[in-house]
Amino acid sequence: MTSPRASVSDPALDVLGRVFGYDSFRGEQREIIEHVIGGGDALVLMPTGGGKSLCYQIPALVRPGVGVVVSPLIALMQDQVDALRALGVRAGFLNSTQDPDERRLVEAEFAAGELDLLYLAPERLRVESTLRLLERGTIALFAIDEAHCVAQWGHDFRPDYLQLSRLHERWPDVPRIALTATATRATHAEIAARLNLEGARHFVASFDRPNIQYRIVPKNEPKKQLLSLVKGEHEGDAGIVYCLSRASVEKTAAFLVENGVAAVPYHAGLDARTRAENQARFLREDGLVVVATIAFGMGIDKPDVRFVAHLDLPKSVEGYYQETGRAGRDGQPSTAWLAYGLNDVVQQRRMIDTSEGDAEHRRRLAAHLDAMLALCETAECRRVQLLAYFGQEGASACGNCDTCLTPPKTWDGTIAAQKVLSTVVRLKRERNQSFGVGQIVDILLGRRTAKVIRFDHDALSVFGIGADLTEAQWRGVVRQLLAQRLLAVQGEYNTLFLTDESAEVLGGRRQVLLRSEPEKPVRAAKGVGAKKPAPADLPEDALPVFERLRAWRAATAKELGVPAYVVFHDATLREIATARPTALAELGAVSGVGENKLAKFGEQLLEVLAAEEG
Repeated sequence: MTSPRASVSDPALDVLGRVFGYDSFRGEQREIIEHVIGGGDALVLMPTGGGKSLCYQIPALVRPGVGVVVSPLIALMQDQVDALRALGVRAGFLNSTQDPDERRLVEAEFAAGELDLLYLAPERLRVESTLRLLERGTIALFAIDEAHCVAQWGHDFRPDYLQLSRLHERWPDVPRIALTATATRATHAEIAARLNLEGARHFVASFDRPNIQYRIVPKNEPKKQLLSLVKGEHEGDAGIVYCLSRASVEKTAAFLVENGVAAVPYHAGLDARTRAENQARFLREDGLVVVATIAFGMGIDKPDVRFVAHLDLPKSVEGYYQETGRAGRDGQPSTAWLAYGLNDVVQQRRMIDTSEGDAEHRRRLAAHLDAMLALCETAECRRVQLLAYFGQEGASACGNCDTCLTPPKTWDGTIAAQKVLSTVVRLKRERNQSFGVGQIVDILLGRRTAKVIRFDHDALSVFGIGADLTEAQWRGVVRQLLAQRLLAVQGEYNTLFLTDESAEVLGGRRQVLLRSEPEKPVRAAKGVGAKKPAPADLPEDALPVFERLRAWRAATAKELGVPAYVVFHDATLREIATARPTALAELGAVSGVGENKLAKFGEQLLEVLAAEEG
């Protein structure tokens, strides 16, 4: 059946409608696609959910030969290939998970020209037999996905990616397109240099994801705070929770399960089978929460993840942006939530000081952390600060992050800072001692604890001079001084030390502005992350139809052994539920229903709709 969108005079638009079921391109997609179809190289920076995959999939289908996609996402290649095959695209992959017979079959299909797209893990390109295989076929293009992995300045460096410049040397006439969702100006420049793409056309889309609400809250019993978020705003929603340690992952997942939330853990310490099962469940089931280390998530195509939560401070803004970008790929309202506290700053600073590598490596880690801390401590719009980090200056306040919804106050914390720094100075000068945060706060508050009495700290001139603030406020002061590098933390016991910049504050030559903690936790904006609203853009009378379509999709996906979104995205089901087509031609006009899916599922969908009407 010919799609009503098909236009042979515009091959890219024809493929977009006939295969993928969409009427028009988004943003710079058309320009990128036409450039690559014409044989040009491209470097594409586009946010998660912005439609990067189409930028190489459509040229691969239009140009003669096979599109070769280099991707680090071995665990997800099967799902990516399944999604393409559901659209009628001849796709295959080669990686270490296959047995020899499976690899030989894919290799034969490639050599015979029976594939449209071939996915390869980067390490395969170190094997000469793979390079010889590629020489036996016609290559339409090389796509280098997750291209930030080539950059040592980036947050997810992969040494195998350094070999990818060989592709241009060996196949100089084959166009290359490198794509990433996460790159600062420095990372962007490094990607271009390492992949020899300085002469390529560079396409930089907006990094803004307006459907995501960014919220950073003071850490106070974080597991209970997380449970409040899930139960209060995202009951029954799919979500990802990130923790730094494996132990924290296990404890948090168990805590959620004990409190009635469907959750599974994911980290490198689990056996491969358990990791694969938990990932497959997350992709295939509705409403499952995965609690994970950062080992989980790159390339996750699940469109209906409604929240991403961090229980520990991410190490970089790039990592934070990419991880939060896994929420709301379908464009619907979603939440990015982070619980952040003093111990996060202390732990991250100490990890940098004790990390392996030279001084330049530690400086790079410290720069990443400083930018992340600035995002956490800002009193301005989170989104403006986030976009500025990626080079998008001049954005206006979003009205949909915590600092916009409940603007925090700032106060002149110079005297408070001087009190903290003076306490550190007196301990060092008068007693030749160094202590952590707890002892500093006890001294300032005038608490005669056993430790204070044992070390005679109640005799210090600074003892009790901080009664004007609470313990929580003093800990907030110390946290922000650490964030501003006016204090440093060292050693196994996280003791506090002055920095070179501390003298300016002690000498009264530098003002210290501090952010007041919000008195009340920020809740979701009206209509954003609220508890189980009707899906966006869905009339109330269409909700029962939508739920019936979702039930049909879940059963169909289970029968086919694929994630539900491979059958249809929620956005497509919403449009079907609203329009309620009664004929195949009407159904074929719905966005996201291409020729292959219309032929495969059309009659079933019409039966579901007819049963609903009856």
